Amino acid sequence: MPYGRTGCDHAPRSGYLSGADRGEVRSAMPTDTPAPVHVHAQQAPLTFAVLGPGGVGGLLAALLSRAGHRVICLAGDDTARTLREGGIRVRSGLFGEFTATVDATAGLPEASGPLGGVDAVLVAVKHTTLDAALTRVPAQALGDALVVPFLNGVEHPAALRARYGAERVAPAVIRVESTRTAPGVIEHASPFVEIDLAGDPVPRERLDALSAAFTAAGPATRVLPDEAAALWAKMSFLAPFALLTTLHGLPLGEVRTRHRDELTALVEETAAVSLACGGPSDPTQAMARYDTFPPATRSSMQRDAEAGRPLELDAVGGALLRAAERHGVDVPVATRVVRELATGTA
Repeated sequence: MPYGRTGCDHAPRSGYLSGADRGEVRSAMPTDTPAPVHVHAQQAPLTFAVLGPGGVGGLLAALLSRAGHRVICLAGDDTARTLREGGIRVRSGLFGEFTATVDATAGLPEASGPLGGVDAVLVAVKHTTLDAALTRVPAQALGDALVVPFLNGVEHPAALRARYGAERVAPAVIRVESTRTAPGVIEHASPFVEIDLAGDPVPRERLDALSAAFTAAGPATRVLPDEAAALWAKMSFLAPFALLTTLHGLPLGEVRTRHRDELTALVEETAAVSLACGGPSDPTQAMARYDTFPPATRSSMQRDAEAGRPLELDAVGGALLRAAERHGVDVPVATRVVRELATGTA
């Protein structure tokens, strides 16, 4: 769903793979909705703040800056200094090699301050660091800006709306393979960058303007009418993949052969929860998609476990169990897998 590490959290509209903190791979499964209309934006330049200029955030910051928008990266003092002095260097087969100039500071500037206000804050950190990172974005400094989270899971929009207001939060799903190899250095490996943008309480014209800015900068972006469906489409693919590759410490190819019955059961349970929450439910199609992935594919959660980093277990597995309980969906396999991961009893 990563972030220098790479991984895969879910796949593109065309069927590839894709993540957020210091560098990751994130993506969602292909959908059957139409391809986005590419808009040649004639709009005035916008100002973006990027919270977490890693694999995903750094790539978006660089592309938006190159397209003529003003970008302010929110990061620790050392990283902010590196970005101010050297910009963000991108190596990409799709976009070429380039260096983008960005501003960088520790916290979101007040609208009345020397850096002025922003039009949108792109949140590209992981759930495990989200609370600490949000101290860089005080509500009083947000003004009229949108908060656009690129996070795994389905519960973060409600938490962000409680903090910043319902009409300010526009969740996004991104499909990309991008890694931060060093502060300010981004390796973009996938032949695509695709974004689905939603936000049920957000005025459609604001979403359309943001979509146009993203698309003109490079990422093919579309606005989807159903936020729950967009988030659960990703969750339905991510949860079984991330949980089982991490539980067994195996790449997807071995999980889908050695543990296929367990994978099938978990996919079916997740699909049932997704359906209850207003999302898609097609376990047969999900299994077929897993079968198309390279056997060596690993999830970002698995890579975090191998590196001894905190896991997004609560944001993925915990959220799945809470949704199942709310809707009365029986999920015995998911319950066991999450318990074993939480207690280390696999």
